[in-house]
Amino acid sequence: MANRVNEQPIESEGQRRDVVLSARDVTVGFGPKVVLDNLNLDIYRGEILGFVGASGTGKSVLMRTVLRLLPRRSGTIKILGQNFDELDEPQRNALDMRLGVLFQQGALFSSLTVKENIQVPMREYLDLPRSLMDELAHLKIRMVGLAADAADKYPSELSGGMIKRAALARALALDPELVFLDEPTSGLDPIGAAEFDELIANLRDSLGLTVYMVTHDLDSLFSVCDRIAVLGKKRVMVEGTIDDMLAYDDPWVQAYFKGKRARSIVPQDSGVRRGVSGK
Repeated sequence: MANRVNEQPIESEGQRRDVVLSARDVTVGFGPKVVLDNLNLDIYRGEILGFVGASGTGKSVLMRTVLRLLPRRSGTIKILGQNFDELDEPQRNALDMRLGVLFQQGALFSSLTVKENIQVPMREYLDLPRSLMDELAHLKIRMVGLAADAADKYPSELSGGMIKRAALARALALDPELVFLDEPTSGLDPIGAAEFDELIANLRDSLGLTVYMVTHDLDSLFSVCDRIAVLGKKRVMVEGTIDDMLAYDDPWVQAYFKGKRARSIVPQDSGVRRGVSGK
């Protein structure tokens, strides 16, 4: 059965999973408008969590709040067991280095080459010789499936899919443990989106990443997400597997996962990834 708001799964000591991101009673607003109200969410180590909701419900607002790009009115957010509010500046920088972010549309610096974009986090947090940064940048370029000659190209010379991969390479620049992806497949054709999903899954498996993915892409939800959280009514309405979503009795959730453009039945050979605890 899916986990409802404010409900915590009952697990034995041997089954307990490592929570890498925990949001408790988080409230965010702008002026008189409250966008998120006492929201709770856990993300477990090694999983790909798909975070969905209707347009304008606050999916990106939550991600930006977690990353301290937006203020919250109340609540507690812990990342990798640490509360940013209780850390000094060096400790916050150390925690930031364990996070990677791919913003919607890539958000690459237009005046920098792909290699230089990937090196931005290295320059900000590390003191490395240029030769080593070049070597690391080329490693990340290969890691995301870009050709070696992409290193010296500018964003304006890249296709939409290449921009996404370059932005992902930058997100992986410091070998993070937790990666945030904001609409990673938006703007990609179905083949490109499927290839990007496969890349994310392979990187999770090979690097041991935990992935927080804000998405509208049903194919991503069915094919690579271990668990899904649905945002509605200013909080997490339901969280669980695809099967939990299909069984949850809410009109919007039913329309989203069983509507005319949805997959009402998960094929047996679809490769859908179940919850992490069942791997």
